[in-house]
Amino acid sequence: QVKVVESGGGLVQPGGSLRLSCAASGGILSIKGMGWYRQAPGKERELVAGIDSNGRTNYTDSVKGRFTISRDNAKNMVYLQMNSLRPEDTARYYCNAKDVQGTIHRYLEVWGRGTLVTVSS
Repeated sequence: QVKVVESGGGLVQPGGSLRLSCAASGGILSIKGMGWYRQAPGKERELVAGIDSNGRTNYTDSVKGRFTISRDNAKNMVYLQMNSLRPEDTARYYCNAKDVQGTIHRYLEVWGRGTLVTVSS
């Protein structure tokens, strides 16, 4: 069973930094896309950043220049370095893996349970 697990969330002051990590496991042969989404209370889930298997990235406008997504294909891991954090970045951050080829099954999408990021003084 393929799964993804996030880590690295927590409480940080405005202007601070956090690094989120996501590990995909479960007999994985390949993953095409990986990304981070977030959902704040009362709001819809939104894409924060994505990266494909070739390293091409995309970001939502509000995090450009502050967040950096990276990926280790050999380890099936994706990271999100978040700098200059703002209170409006407060949300639960979810890892997403798209088009995952496992040893037995192929998965269109796999979601983690999320990790909470709180930006507050």
